[in-house]
Amino acid sequence: MDRLRAAATTEPGRLRAMGAVLALLLVAFGAITAWQTTDRATAADDVLHSSQPLSSDAADIYRSLADANTMATSGYLAGIQETRATRERYESDVRTAAAKLVTAAANSDPGSPSAATITKLNELLPRYKGLVESARANNRQGFPVGGAYLRAANDTMQNQMLPAAEDLYQKENQRLSADYGDATPYPWAAIALGVLALAALAWAQHRTYRRTNRVLNRGLVAATAATTLVLLWLVVGHSVARAGLDGSYAHGVRSLNVLHDARIASLKARSDENLTLVSRGAETKTLKDGTVMDAYDWAYDQEIGSLGETLARAASLADDPAGRGPVQTANQSMKVWKSRHVQAREANDSGDYQKARDKVIGAAGTRSQSTGACFDNVDASLASALTHETNEFKDAAQGGRNAMTGLPVGSAVLMVLGAAGALLGIGRRLSEYR
Repeated sequence: MDRLRAAATTEPGRLRAMGAVLALLLVAFGAITAWQTTDRATAADDVLHSSQPLSSDAADIYRSLADANTMATSGYLAGIQETRATRERYESDVRTAAAKLVTAAANSDPGSPSAATITKLNELLPRYKGLVESARANNRQGFPVGGAYLRAANDTMQNQMLPAAEDLYQKENQRLSADYGDATPYPWAAIALGVLALAALAWAQHRTYRRTNRVLNRGLVAATAATTLVLLWLVVGHSVARAGLDGSYAHGVRSLNVLHDARIASLKARSDENLTLVSRGAETKTLKDGTVMDAYDWAYDQEIGSLGETLARAASLADDPAGRGPVQTANQSMKVWKSRHVQAREANDSGDYQKARDKVIGAAGTRSQSTGACFDNVDASLASALTHETNEFKDAAQGGRNAMTGLPVGSAVLMVLGAAGALLGIGRRLSEYR
């Protein structure tokens, strides 16, 4: 110990200690940078390829279930005149929901709340289909009990399946938010260590200059250049990645969430509109002013109002004509839908059921004049807007992810080379004492 202490007080001993500290500092900087950027790159990759697609899948499960319910009520109203397109759309919605549930189950952790929700939906889907088929069979035979089966199917969908699907959608959105939270924070530990390493290298070179009158030490200069390069790469690369991910959220995810809400509101409004005619006043609601109103007609008013609000929000979030155009088209179709619904409501209230039915689902050759045509236009426009915003999200998120490509490996390699340069530079100085 005495010899070690004595050696540490000599200039060669100090140089050895300085070289060891510099090498350790540079290797630590490279390791922390690689670790933190790997974590953020992984989270950004999850945003792009896992959590956002799963969030969209959860929204598709909700939309498919709601659309299946809408098609079931439309087909019931048409009776024996039910079109093949309506039936095929119902079947397609059920298949889509089942397939998306399989995908969600494969990507959920066993025993998690999401897994329990998926299990519940898988159990309820066959039960719902059975009620719909019973309603359809009785309706085709002219038995009024078919309406009771359809209302039971609707209750199963509205009170159990759709709330469960909405819960799954919210959980996947929470996972998406968590991934954004992991991907976007600055790697302050790595940045601080990089600044400390640069300061230590500057001090070492200044000390060497004062003791030897030599302006440059090649090894220390190489280490400083490598450290500066990694620090700039870290700060600039992460800033670009952060900007891309923030843009993907602001101009992609937020718009997608609002558009999904709008599409769901339109589906609910259409289902309630159909059920108004199916129930024929069997379900009523007493308003605050004492007015008694058909429960499904009242629900339609709430959902169509929600649709108008979400379309206004979607238009404000759209940042280019390609995004605003479909939303504006959907808004115009919604306005026509509301005006035609007023006519259908007046006919139904006056006892002209056939006229109200034709106004809702369309008679032969007059489908384009029905509220169903308006609903289809709204749904198609929102689907177009969703496709555009999904592409916007992918482009921005991919750009953010690409900004961190190579940074973990590159920083580790450069800092190993920097540590070697620092040791060689100090070694060159030590050789003068031999």
